[in-house]
Amino acid sequence: MFNLFQGMSPPIHMGEELVPMWKQSEILHQGAEAIVISGYWMGAKAVLKIRNPRSYRHPDLDRRLTRQRLSVEVRALNKLHSSELSCPSLLDADLDKGWIMLSHVEGETLYESLLSGRSGFGEIRELGKLIREMHNLGLSHGDLTTHNIMINDFKSLFLIDFGLSKIAPEIEQLGLDLQVLNECLNASHHEFEGAIDVLVDGYLSSTDTFSPSGKEVIERFNSIRGRVRYHA
Repeated sequence: MFNLFQGMSPPIHMGEELVPMWKQSEILHQGAEAIVISGYWMGAKAVLKIRNPRSYRHPDLDRRLTRQRLSVEVRALNKLHSSELSCPSLLDADLDKGWIMLSHVEGETLYESLLSGRSGFGEIRELGKLIREMHNLGLSHGDLTTHNIMINDFKSLFLIDFGLSKIAPEIEQLGLDLQVLNECLNASHHEFEGAIDVLVDGYLSSTDTFSPSGKEVIERFNSIRGRVRYHA
């Protein structure tokens, strides 16, 4: 297991020490849970995601938890890819060393696209449909913000970063997906007034193939939203 780099940036080529045939380009994101790096794997554009070890945990416990969480992410990506839902493809993984390799998704984040005006209500409605398609596969995302959605030049949307996803989630977790996105839209994209209603319309337009139904999830989302307002 690699070392945790507290208070400093990770070595520029740390991924090359872990992964055979990997050539790093740049660090895309350095968060509490993982470091995400762009580069080339066997000559093709790819993204390497390395889970951060936690120094406050016993090393054996930390390895088990890292392996469990990466295993869920791997299973979620395989399920999504086999169903042809728009997301990165899993190229390789080493659960013991704490990394996964993903295909590179061209484009920009929906966050950037909405801020620039290149995307609008049409893309928000399509996002609602895409989220319901994911939920219909029996998956919740766990961190649905516009930073974790990519959009390409053809206006196709892709869901990314399934590090907090759950397989066979409870209805509460499906509703929370929508609430997290609702909070993101209100905080970062308030100029799109009524965006959540447009997203819900897209969500409900997708055919139900999984229980709970789309209507039941929206009812739970509205319940969560009401609880949040009450406590606020």
